[in-house]
Amino acid sequence: MSTELQRKIIHIDMDCFFAAVEMREQPALRNLPIAVGGASDRRGVIATCNYIARRYGVRSAMATSQALRLCPDLKVVPGRMSLYKEVSKQVHSIFQRYTKHIEPLSLDEAYLDVSGNRLLRGSASLLAEQIRAEIYQHTGLTASAGVAPNKFLAKVASDLNKPNGQFVIAPQQVDDFVRQMPLEKIPGVGKATLERLHRLNLRTAADIQAVALESLIKQFGKFGVSLYERCHGRDERPVMTERTRKSVGVETTLAEDLTSETACQEVVDQLLPDLLRRIDNADVAHRIDRCGIKLKFADFRQTTVEHKQSAVSRDFLMDLLAEAYQRGQGMGIRLVGISVGLRSTAQAQLALPFDG
Repeated sequence: MSTELQRKIIHIDMDCFFAAVEMREQPALRNLPIAVGGASDRRGVIATCNYIARRYGVRSAMATSQALRLCPDLKVVPGRMSLYKEVSKQVHSIFQRYTKHIEPLSLDEAYLDVSGNRLLRGSASLLAEQIRAEIYQHTGLTASAGVAPNKFLAKVASDLNKPNGQFVIAPQQVDDFVRQMPLEKIPGVGKATLERLHRLNLRTAADIQAVALESLIKQFGKFGVSLYERCHGRDERPVMTERTRKSVGVETTLAEDLTSETACQEVVDQLLPDLLRRIDNADVAHRIDRCGIKLKFADFRQTTVEHKQSAVSRDFLMDLLAEAYQRGQGMGIRLVGISVGLRSTAQAQLALPFDG
């Protein structure tokens, strides 16, 4: 048996976390469609929403104006990040009762490696159930879980029985599970990549398994390797208990190519609240040392412009955008991304003012 098949990874994902906290704090909201996010103007962006709102098509990272068109009765409430962080600490303290091998991904999700765990007879499935029960007992919130031999499959599995459920992929089930998996489940397969895959008549992992690795690399570059590995159910990445974040970013692939710099500016304005939220979630504002813009052109070439900057500034991002847009010489834009680069933790500590 391979080392990979001996691993036991749990991916825990809180259910509509910000919205769930707000419904707990304000019981009158429980039976209403609600969203946590920006003001209801054209630049507001939804951070998350409850499952009632999702029935109307409301989604995270959607413009608030669009969400209100889809669901006119949507109740938009401002976020309370300090409260969400406090609840997140409670949840993560529960994880620590079961394993030291924890990789936080955000306030509301994490990987847990329980491979050598002897609690509950070493059953990862029972451990996931117990962790979810404790989360509910101590916070009143529900979580979903995926259990699998690696991180990729555990994350896919955690989404299958949401909300308040879990899904287990045992080692002997991996091959059958992966073969029927739609390609959009694979991280990195966005709308544009999915369209390319469909044009090649590739729709499931089984279709990819029939393609030679060399062909995938020729079509998709280094992403072809990741695509090949994931479609064979392989993911050797360890659960990283200590990880220094090097950047924070957000991007979107457009349904139609943008044909003007002004249109790209509007997308940057839509992405900016999400970037600021992610920076706040990661608590890394003090480590910012550069800002960047990424554009992918209609021919799939991409360019990144990045310059030194110690804080996020809309005007600075727009200057970077102008430089990046010029490189396309009028070509359509299919993807826009904004990001910040971070100093190492040690560098950030040295940069803090001395407080004597």
